[in-house]
Amino acid sequence: MVSFNFYDRPGFDKAGHLRTDKAWLERQIASDSSQIVPIWRSRNFVADIESPRLTTVPMNKSIVDDSPVIVFLGLFNDTAHFAVDLSHHEKPPFCDAGRFADLRVIGTLLPRDESSLMAFARAHMTWHKRHKFCGCCGAATKSKNGGHVRVCTNANCKTSCFPRIDPAVIMLIHDGGDRIVLGRKKTMLPGQHSILAGFVEPGESLENAVAREVFEEVGIEITDVNYHSSQPWPFPANIMLGFTARATTFELKVDYNELEGGARWFSKEYLRNSPENDSFRLPRKDSISRRLMTEWIES
Repeated sequence: MVSFNFYDRPGFDKAGHLRTDKAWLERQIASDSSQIVPIWRSRNFVADIESPRLTTVPMNKSIVDDSPVIVFLGLFNDTAHFAVDLSHHEKPPFCDAGRFADLRVIGTLLPRDESSLMAFARAHMTWHKRHKFCGCCGAATKSKNGGHVRVCTNANCKTSCFPRIDPAVIMLIHDGGDRIVLGRKKTMLPGQHSILAGFVEPGESLENAVAREVFEEVGIEITDVNYHSSQPWPFPANIMLGFTARATTFELKVDYNELEGGARWFSKEYLRNSPENDSFRLPRKDSISRRLMTEWIES
């Protein structure tokens, strides 16, 4: 059975060809059948935290007109869905119908197509917030093409800016036997450890980024760098590029500026028996890190 990473199987039609059809978009915004996917301060709207499902709000033009950003997400069940930013509200709206939750907490409880749609909406809101002004001349930008482009309002510039993602490599480093390297950052949950990761630098191949990050963080050299899979990670705007590699040196020299909680070798047996508590726990279940580790543990 083919296995997929969380957030990477949208299951809905992004309908890119309709983003430039201004008349069609205006009709959908005016239609009672269209749906709003609300976002409040990077949180997604659900009716039930324990058993969350995609929760939308019927199209309401007053909500749209009041929002600084609206993005056409696509057709979900043949219905136009629009992400709407409600972060300007001091308190979260629609409290009588549900609540806003961090997708990182509820993502694994959702059907894959719904979590992907919500991740898509969240990523767009982050991008819009970060690109209100032109990077070339500093003038204000405005949203176009259903929220998929921001254009500089300076008539002498008119630079177009498209949604940005930051490529990051994440790699399972093994010793050729039954051990892998795990590290810990202070931002993780108590006891949580994960495989190594880092951002790709300009002028660098993915394979070189893997080798550089491993050497910088734990001071070992590697070989047999192999691509595994990728995962959209809108926390806030990354694409995680997963790899495996084999260590050729084994003495760890940890950079504690990167891995404040240290790093060490862990055996399969230890990881199979992870207590999953504050003394030691694996990465989150919705992460490519967890998938890479699980497949290696079970191999």
